[in-house]
This record gives sequence, C-alpha cells and structure tokens, in this order.
Amino acid sequence: MIKRVILFILDSVGIGALPDAEEFGDVGSNTLGNIIKATGGINLPNLQALGLGNIEGIDGVEAVAQPTGAYGRSEEISSGKDTTTGHWEIAGIHTKEPFRTFPDGFPKEVMDRFEKEIGRGSLGNYAASGTVIIEELGKEHMETGKPIVYTSADSVFQIAAHEEIIPIDELYRMCEIAREIMRGDFALARIIARPFIGEPGNFSRTHRRKDYSLDPSGKTVLDYLKDDGQEVVGVGKIEDIFNGKGITQSVHTESNMDGVDQTLNMMKKFPTGLIFTNLVDFDMKFGHRRDPEGYRKALEEADARLPEMMEMMTDDDLLIVTADHGNDPTYKGSDHTREYVPILVAGAQVKAGAEIGTRRTFADIASTISEMLNTKDTGIGTSFAKEVLK
Repeated sequence: MIKRVILFILDSVGIGALPDAEEFGDVGSNTLGNIIKATGGINLPNLQALGLGNIEGIDGVEAVAQPTGAYGRSEEISSGKDTTTGHWEIAGIHTKEPFRTFPDGFPKEVMDRFEKEIGRGSLGNYAASGTVIIEELGKEHMETGKPIVYTSADSVFQIAAHEEIIPIDELYRMCEIAREIMRGDFALARIIARPFIGEPGNFSRTHRRKDYSLDPSGKTVLDYLKDDGQEVVGVGKIEDIFNGKGITQSVHTESNMDGVDQTLNMMKKFPTGLIFTNLVDFDMKFGHRRDPEGYRKALEEADARLPEMMEMMTDDDLLIVTADHGNDPTYKGSDHTREYVPILVAGAQVKAGAEIGTRRTFADIASTISEMLNTKDTGIGTSFAKEVLK
C-alpha cells in the first residue's frame, strides 16, 4: 500500500516535439536532446538508473539493461504549452480552450484602467524576455517610478519593478489589481510579480517572484485528497499555480537546490499524502534565456540530489519525476515548446524495469495518484498504478 507520493516536476524538461508541435511552431524542438547535442553530453547517472535513457525517443542518455524504476513518457491533450495548463493537466484537468495571449501587448482599455488603479503610469507593454526588458527599461523605471509591464507567448501579464523603487508589497498590490482586471473577456492564466535589484547594466531578478493564477477550472486530485483529510504539500510555485486550491501546506523556494532542500524537509514532516514540488530554475533561468550549458549543469545538480530523496523514502513511498512542458534552450525565440514529458517512477513497491509506454495525457499521473492514495479520480486520465507496482 502506498501512503505517500512525492511528485517532482522538472519544470520545462521536455524530451521531444509532440505530433501536433507544428500547430505551436515547435517542430524539431527537444529540450533534453538538444541540450545534450549543444553541450557535448550530459551526466545524469541517477535518472539514467531509473530508466531515463530507456524512454522512447530519448537520444544522448544510454539505456540501462536493468532500470531500477518504471519509465515512460506522456503527450499533452490540453491546448497549450504553458506552466498552468501543464500542471493542471498533471493534476487531472483537461484545458480545451487555450488561455488568451496578447502578443502585441495589452489593449488600451486594460492599461488605462491598470494605470488609474495603481496611481501611476507604466513602461513597456510588449512581449519580451524578462531579463532583456529590464535592461532596456530599468534605468527609466528607476528614474520615473513607473513599473515595467510585459508579456510573452504565454498567457501572462508580468510586472517588473526594482525593489528599492517599488517596495515588494506595493508590487504585489499592483499584481492583485491586474489579476482583477484580467478576468472575463481579458482572462489570462497568470499575473507575475518580477522584482529585481541592482544598477543599470547589472540588474538581477530576485527570488521574491510571485504568481497570481486563476482558480483551476475544475476539481483536481489535490482537491479530492484535501477533501479526504490528506495532506497536500506544495513546494515552490505549486501553491501559486493552483491559486491555493487543494493545498494544505506550502513553502516557496529560492532556487532548484532550495526546492530539493524544502522537499526533504517536508518529507520529514509529512509521512503521508502528496508532496508536490516544482523546480523552476530549468525554465526560468536557462530555458527562457536560451542557455543550454547552464541548463545542463542545473540538470546534473538536480540529478546528484536524487539519492538523498531516495534514501529518505520509506517502503510506503512512491516518487514520480516528470515535467510540465518543454523549453528548448537551442530553439528560436525564448518561449516554451510543445513536447513530450518523461515519467519516471521509483520506490520499494515499484516493479523495476516496468515500461508504461506513451501516455495519452499528463492526467494519467493524477489518476495514478488517485488510485494509489485511494481518493476520487477526476476521470480525465487512466491510472498506470497496476503497471508499475509489484
């Protein structure tokens, strides 16, 4: 009997373009594969031992003769390739209509209302890389006190502000105002606070980023677990992605390594239920910034921490390692890519070497968790519990 599931999201670690990638402009994308090609190789011995290299379509990581875990990959049925859509599907929601995007910036009526309610003007209002727009407009922002507003190919309204010019609480208040505006006809997935520090030419974003999401469009496995009185612990930006719905405990993180540390801390505190962790650095620091070398190093650092988690697991634990979308750092532009995600399953009760093939939807993970932790299924996915357990 499984009493606790640790669901570990390697944010944006896709493993090859989905069959419908052409519809998203992502033909040829392959986050992991292209990182390996661009950097000359990668050392992921612990993920490899679980069966990473045995997954269909993976190049550059050798298959092992006897994987210690179960392995496979998944397609995405939802319409999108963003953080919210991916995580919601992992938790059992099928998003049929994509979230609205604003590639040409936000309409005048939106910006007029936003500036009126925050009591000052704004800068930007175009699609851009966060680090680039801060360099472009940071000096003017510091001189005028106007926040920098920008978007991307994702469904996001992002507000960047220097912490010494606009205090963090004021930035969060601006995000709450934007969240109320961006509903109804203008509904988008996330409002994101993007605080930064430094001087012109040497700005850096801080860990006090905060996401303001919409409520999930339906009940998730998180809700059902919470309703049953089970613990649902969010580590990293999980609480933000689900707007707190279905979460009983949460902790935000400063980095990937802090994310691992906090996961280990939560494993000590909560022996049952679900621990749901997101490691965001892969996506935020290396995917969007198109840095394959940095991405490779971050993957190797995360892989090196895997034994600590495995050693802390009890015989009643199950670890699921997966991703929410791709973000190929060798691909054009600076946005997410529509890709398969890996699924690796480990634990004392796991059938070593079990292959779960290509899953139709990320929601198979939600269904599997529902079966293993004996709670209601959202009805979107198909459990692979019997395929992976002894």
